[in-house]
Amino acid sequence: MTSEAFVRDGAGVDPARPDAAPTADEVLVSVRGGTLRGAREGGLTILRGVRYATAERFAPPVPEKPWSGIRDARKHGGVSPQPPARSAGPAGLSELGLQSEDCLNLTIVTPAADRARRPVLVWLHGGAYRSGSGSWDRYRTDRLAREGGVVVVSVNYRLGALGYLRAPGVSPGNLGLLDQIEALRWVRDNAADLGGDPENVTVVGQSSGAHSVACLLGVAQARPLFRRAVLQSPPLGLGLGRPALAARVAERFLTRLGRDPREASTAEVIAAQQLTERDMSRRTGFGMAPVYGPVAGADPLPDVPGWRAAAREGAGNLEVVLGTTRREIAYYLAGGPLSRRVPLVGRAVEDGVVNAVTQAVFTRPTLRFGRLLGRAGARVFAYCLDDPASVSPYRACHTSDLPLLFGDEAAWANAPMLAGLSWAEVFDRGAPIRSAWLSFASGGAEALTAQGWAAYSGRASEVRRFA
Repeated sequence: MTSEAFVRDGAGVDPARPDAAPTADEVLVSVRGGTLRGAREGGLTILRGVRYATAERFAPPVPEKPWSGIRDARKHGGVSPQPPARSAGPAGLSELGLQSEDCLNLTIVTPAADRARRPVLVWLHGGAYRSGSGSWDRYRTDRLAREGGVVVVSVNYRLGALGYLRAPGVSPGNLGLLDQIEALRWVRDNAADLGGDPENVTVVGQSSGAHSVACLLGVAQARPLFRRAVLQSPPLGLGLGRPALAARVAERFLTRLGRDPREASTAEVIAAQQLTERDMSRRTGFGMAPVYGPVAGADPLPDVPGWRAAAREGAGNLEVVLGTTRREIAYYLAGGPLSRRVPLVGRAVEDGVVNAVTQAVFTRPTLRFGRLLGRAGARVFAYCLDDPASVSPYRACHTSDLPLLFGDEAAWANAPMLAGLSWAEVFDRGAPIRSAWLSFASGGAEALTAQGWAAYSGRASEVRRFA
């Protein structure tokens, strides 16, 4: 008896009844807490809105309790409340989805919940710690699960002030990181029931999701929960949040809110968050840096020296892939007023700024972190995504790796950063990236070495180039 049960002749079954037998396109999956009703789509079992924890506002997460009966897992759960997108941007306009403070849920895609002990990928989305959702269509993981025969778990966690406000007596800070750790615990405890191997978990993050992974590498309680890590475009040049700055952010937030943050509505909290972001940008010149994010010295993060020490101590059995795109900051700066008004000179100046800031915020700190881990015993591999033959001014900008990894045409085909590329070209460019990540999740360092990757020790020639 496996943990997955199918019914092929669901005629006459009323799908509105929670405990009804599954229809032909439905599946029942038993996990540690109880039974979930999922969907069978395109040869995959998909569970949506699977709650891994609950949390009161500004409180740490509490593991989800067992339940009786059958819990519906066919629709996405809530996403962390967040401001609307500032604009469509180079990656296109993001969907929003149902926003709710009850947002600690997972999207799970597996070939089958049959206890086959497949590799497990856990996806942490980016979004500057203020936006995003693991359940967005642009992060749809069906292709990864199908091409690699892996289980993929995408995590929703708290963002912005609700996830990262550090205000003593109100919010301890780093709640989003605690959410991520709780999600990883849930994966460890339930991977086998989902057809995965709890001892072969790879955590993959992009942008602030990759920054989160770097944070977790220096958290002792998190390290036993995954075996491998992939860090895509981590903005490590931003470092960890400083307590003094977090205190100024909290003071401004509470002033802008003007009432007890525990009693304010969600909309009031988000409005105060936005006003604080605007205020702090003016006062400190934050620019593109997140106002809310992980703060050193707040649970579960040690102070900066302690985080570095913990990352070194946990590196001995770690395998990691990390890298950046060639023009990360072009996402924010390309095609700006200078290059529009003075095309030749302006574009050259713009390119110089893009390259300099990319190196300072992304490339050099990422490779430096790779060297730190490698010297401590980790097996490290580095990569760079080079410019495609795109007619857009963005080219290999921040997030340009995502359509290559997920390969979902409906979600990405109209992204401005892909202008001039056919979807066939995008798909072909993504094939070696998907192959590398999936091989790494399955076979680790040896699998990448077999594909011709060199272990990274600090030489530029050891950085794998994706064209």
